[in-house]
Amino acid sequence: MSEEQQRETRGRDARGPRGWYSRGYLPHFDHPGLIQSITFRLADALPQHVVDEWRRELVIDRHTPANDPRMIELRRKIDRYEDAGHGSCVLRDPRAAGIVENALLFFDGERYRLIAWCVMPNHVHVMIETFEAFGVPALFYSWKAYTAKEINKLLGRRGQFWFEEFRDRFIRDERHFHTSVAYIENNPVKAGWCRVPEEWVFSSAAQNTDHRRRSFDSQDTRKRRGGG
Repeated sequence: MSEEQQRETRGRDARGPRGWYSRGYLPHFDHPGLIQSITFRLADALPQHVVDEWRRELVIDRHTPANDPRMIELRRKIDRYEDAGHGSCVLRDPRAAGIVENALLFFDGERYRLIAWCVMPNHVHVMIETFEAFGVPALFYSWKAYTAKEINKLLGRRGQFWFEEFRDRFIRDERHFHTSVAYIENNPVKAGWCRVPEEWVFSSAAQNTDHRRRSFDSQDTRKRRGGG
């Protein structure tokens, strides 16, 4: 990522965490010091009318809580649809997947702590610990603005690249942490793209991740223990 591209996204990235909020699609919780599991997908990976139909079937509206069983079922439906490999699956191209992975790695330690990630053919999973000055919406904007521009240029394509929304879940405890890391890194195995997680090149499973990445210890947990 060049200095020009860093400047391009820095203004948006300066916006801090927003707490609970929603843009009418899914609720989000944005707070510094939390560990968050985030998923975002290509614009053509899941047609909006399919999600709208599921929401009608499950009787979900913008006021339905995130922990409501209907919302949990909606997330399951979305996960299954994405894993089936619908849409253009542009990220099967290793050049495109590499651009996304490098964007996630670029600000590790500066704007967030990168814990786990997996670049699937039509969507991306990433787990981070958020830092005080950088909220998840601004980080997401930074990732998608840079990668969309670079991948569209690489492939000679135009138009919307990413779906405008993302899904996020804050990690509650150590058990949830390890379960979520395993889910992210096993996603290509579950979807039938490889035999073992380490075979999926554009993922944390294929990297030599150290203990720092694997620790549930975060700013938030340290504060609750009185450790600053």
